[in-house]
Amino acid sequence: MPATNKGSEGKRMDRRKFMAGCISLPLLAQAGGAQAQAGLSKIIFPFAAGAGGDTLCRLMAQEMAPVLQRTLVVENRTGGDGLIGIKAVKGGSPDGSMVLVTTGPTMYLLPMVETAPSFDTARDFVPVSLLARFEFALVINPSVDATDFKSFVAWLKAHPDKASFGVPSNGTIPHFMGSKLEKDLGIPLTRVPYRGSAPILNDLIGGHISFGIVTLADALPQHRAKGVKIIAVSSAARSPFAPDVPTLKESGIDLVADAWYGMWLPAGSPPEFAGKLGAAASAALAKPEVKEKLTAIGLIPVGSTAEGLTKELAANIALWQPIVKATGYKIEN
Repeated sequence: MPATNKGSEGKRMDRRKFMAGCISLPLLAQAGGAQAQAGLSKIIFPFAAGAGGDTLCRLMAQEMAPVLQRTLVVENRTGGDGLIGIKAVKGGSPDGSMVLVTTGPTMYLLPMVETAPSFDTARDFVPVSLLARFEFALVINPSVDATDFKSFVAWLKAHPDKASFGVPSNGTIPHFMGSKLEKDLGIPLTRVPYRGSAPILNDLIGGHISFGIVTLADALPQHRAKGVKIIAVSSAARSPFAPDVPTLKESGIDLVADAWYGMWLPAGSPPEFAGKLGAAASAALAKPEVKEKLTAIGLIPVGSTAEGLTKELAANIALWQPIVKATGYKIEN
């Protein structure tokens, strides 16, 4: 009998250990709000796995979990140019079970271009922190007879039939950067929407389009390999990743168009939790090893207070609203 009791107790202990271990599995991301309060949060990223933003999310989850004493699971909810994931968090419980990490442009451009906005960033979300910045690059076909932005503009004027450019998608910052360039240069430009940066770079190398506007991180490998040529970056100052490339402002275009990732919670979330989450994010981004990993993929770590994120969002709305409105571009929803 004693041996049997000991064996039964051992089995019960094994089962308890197994169940405790399961808490860390992504399958429990489907758990309800009560379990979330007990220490499980989903970081919703509204784009596909594998790119820079997804890497950022997974790194943040890894670094923040011990500080928050919560299990953080990254979930990719793709679709609608970010809208599917954003709406999921908008409708989520304000109990810490869902955290949104997405690009700033999705949070301010989507309400501008939808005929009936699906969300209001200020009303439907609680700001947490700015996370990291990234930059855009104006990239040309290497066979184009131009060495810099000024000579490229001259080439465009001499070859109006070849003034086509690629953007990763319609309704994005590169889309509206192209609209701004068209207006400022007085040159009709043909926008060609793609699904991401890779096919744009392929068509540039193949000579099918004259230029493209893509993230700097995506363009750098081909630029260094002489496959394409970056002639301008969109940031306020020269990029640490391409210090030899002038900015658009240096090139005579009054436009600063860097982008960034931010973190939000659903409206109604406790300010105390938002503050704790923001402090953990900023602390993680300040670590040298985290900075090194992010800069390796073309992201510039930032970190901020909730107020800093709100201020950044407001500045971008003020910049892009007149530009977007002038294009008349809308998405039916």
